[in-house]
Amino acid sequence: MKIPAAGSVNPRQLVLLILKEIEQQGAYTDIALDRAFNKTNLDSNNRALVTELVYGIIRRRRTLDALINQLGKKNAHQQPPNLRLILHLGLYQLRYLSNIPLSAAVNTSVELAKENQLLALSGVVNGILRHYIRLSRTKIDPLVLPDNPVKKLGIFYSFPDEIIEIWLQQFGEDTTAQLCDWFNRPPHLDLRINPLTTTIETVETHLKQADVKVVDLEYVCQGLRLSGKIGSIKQLPGFQEGWWTVQDSSSQLVAHLLAPQPSEVIIDACAAPGGKTTHIAELMQDKGIIFACDCTSSRLNKLQANVQRLNLKSIQIVKGDSRQFDQFTAIADRVLLDAPCSGLGTLHRHPDIRWRYNSERVRQLSKLQQELLEKTATWVKPRGVLVYSTCTLNYLENELIIKQFLDTHTTWHIEPPLPHLSLFNWVTPSGWIQILPHQRQMDGFFLVKLKKG
Repeated sequence: MKIPAAGSVNPRQLVLLILKEIEQQGAYTDIALDRAFNKTNLDSNNRALVTELVYGIIRRRRTLDALINQLGKKNAHQQPPNLRLILHLGLYQLRYLSNIPLSAAVNTSVELAKENQLLALSGVVNGILRHYIRLSRTKIDPLVLPDNPVKKLGIFYSFPDEIIEIWLQQFGEDTTAQLCDWFNRPPHLDLRINPLTTTIETVETHLKQADVKVVDLEYVCQGLRLSGKIGSIKQLPGFQEGWWTVQDSSSQLVAHLLAPQPSEVIIDACAAPGGKTTHIAELMQDKGIIFACDCTSSRLNKLQANVQRLNLKSIQIVKGDSRQFDQFTAIADRVLLDAPCSGLGTLHRHPDIRWRYNSERVRQLSKLQQELLEKTATWVKPRGVLVYSTCTLNYLENELIIKQFLDTHTTWHIEPPLPHLSLFNWVTPSGWIQILPHQRQMDGFFLVKLKKG
């Protein structure tokens, strides 16, 4: 991606360049944004605008394409790629942003067309956007929806039919609509305070002194949620000192369900980049042994960096495929299997996932999850526990995995959470916990605590 000189960066031109990298080169949204910001010198307001536009347009791609199809003479995917992206940019501002004047959304989009070798089509951009404005002023939504509930929800909320079908089967139409609405909102940022080095009151005080808005988290005792303009994470008070880690509140609940104790042997089977591993160490007062396993070097490097920043001594990193580890047989008091999954509980944070979702990939993941659970169960001592968790909302990767395991492992059973945890009231009749994000204001998660013997 060729970024203009820092002093001459037009935010919307930068948005177009980033969208091209994502759409035409397959880059992930967060990586493309970081790369662009590292090459430019945008102020905080323009960085926020670029982030909102890029994430919003990627989330709303299907809806924006449907609008182009209905307002234009050609199907969205028959338009020249750059023209389609410029129309996405214009229509997103008109439909979803209230702080951008209508004329500015139209004029900047027309100028983008002229600046990107689309002079002859700048009139098309002008015509489609102004047509949208005229229809909007009639109080009739320019977006025409089909009667089919799958396509209706998919087009309105901008999700692929496959994901809509999964959620309709599991949760019904009302909950599916609420999930889609939640996942189209900008994500929040949660911190987990490290009690070995500081207190939640100290961190809160320093953040407020830096003009960062902070609220306590209802369900996790070590958590704070940040809002408003935050800036660079690494420049926030306490990051370099190891006072805290970025971790969503639902992810923080996993280690509490595991309930590790000082001096125990714990194994984290899929540990990198280390959010839950380091949380386990903090809850154990950094006393005992935690074997942190993962097969990806780049992710293990992040885990190692987190361990060093938080100054933790109890974590031993083990590289490799956990399905192949025989050295851990019957040595662990507790095992965490935070399994690789399709990530459908984090779609507001990772908008690319909805467009990369693939049923064949889910079948492969389900097989991997089964194999990991079979293997990691052999690591647990008699009367020991294993927590299985995912950040997805898919029966094939959650409930079905646990049902199949319990059907073939009669010495295992589901153990309820400790009564003092907020989780205790969230347990389903089957014994596991399914966190729906719109109900709890946190990422979607599945958790279950299994006990051996």
